Amino acid sequence: MKALYLGTAAMALSMALAGAASAQDQKYTIGISNTVQGNGWREEMICAMKAQALDSGMVDSLNIAHRNTDAAGQLEDIRNLIQAGVDAIVVNPSSADAVNAAIKEATDAGIVVVAVDQAVTEPSAYNISNNQEEYAYLGAKWLFEQMGGEGSVVYMRGAAGAGADNDRDAGFKRALAEYPNVSVAQEVFTGWQQDQGKQQMLDILASGVPFDGVWTSGIDNVIVDAFTESEAPLVPIVGADNAGFVGQLQSVEGLQGAAVTNPGSIGGAGVTLALQILQGQKPAEQTVLVTPEIWDNVSDEGKAKLQGAQNPNLDPEWPVSVSIPDWTTYTTDEVIACKGPGE
Repeated sequence: MKALYLGTAAMALSMALAGAASAQDQKYTIGISNTVQGNGWREEMICAMKAQALDSGMVDSLNIAHRNTDAAGQLEDIRNLIQAGVDAIVVNPSSADAVNAAIKEATDAGIVVVAVDQAVTEPSAYNISNNQEEYAYLGAKWLFEQMGGEGSVVYMRGAAGAGADNDRDAGFKRALAEYPNVSVAQEVFTGWQQDQGKQQMLDILASGVPFDGVWTSGIDNVIVDAFTESEAPLVPIVGADNAGFVGQLQSVEGLQGAAVTNPGSIGGAGVTLALQILQGQKPAEQTVLVTPEIWDNVSDEGKAKLQGAQNPNLDPEWPVSVSIPDWTTYTTDEVIACKGPGE
């Protein structure tokens, strides 16, 4: 009986190991849904997805829906990915809840759905994103302190209705509540578009509206350009860790500013999370947050961070944080090459 038991156990172990190897060798098709083109952050996000899919060795192909569209268009894109029979969908949602119906259809069909950058409220989806509320709070608090705790700011938001913009608004207003002598001189939505944000700042400068600082939702280097081209006196400016702005913080004379990290490589992290779930490794929580840092050009520590992060090989609109420890495995050259499986 003992020999029979050992033989049965050995056979079970062998079958288990074979099954694990088979799962490891399995190739997946990953769908991607993104609704903003022409934005450097989103382009890096897509390239990070491609690079991580390729580097993982577990992805046979990517089915990418990457275009400028609204929630209705994204609903259509997600449903097309369902029809295509993908194993997982990594989505940067246009809204926290407007695409929930299609996400539920996907998970009901056994498809893993991971939302990146902006969370969705559909319970069956997983979320991995930068902590957007903390992103805004860190930058706004630094800005208000730099202004001496009083004065007015230009508040340059992202896209109206977007989940990340809503979260950042909560963080900005949390900081604002701590500084009762700071007010908002002008509030605009840039749509996370460089040209639009720059023109808005040019118009504000031309209007003569007084202000003492600028908080931006990641449209930053062109805001500095608007000041220099208008020959307007510089005020403290907060932006993201985009390569162009990081460079300006070290080179534009008289500019006081801070970059808050917001890695577009969260797209690559989303691919990793989707693959982990497909392999049976589910996270303890439905939502995983990446904690941002702030790098200013007025403190020694901030200056050292900016110097170490600068990368002249990146597009000025790309975040310098091209990887996320424990979540991405590709090299900087691989994400710049922007090649996915089969390309």
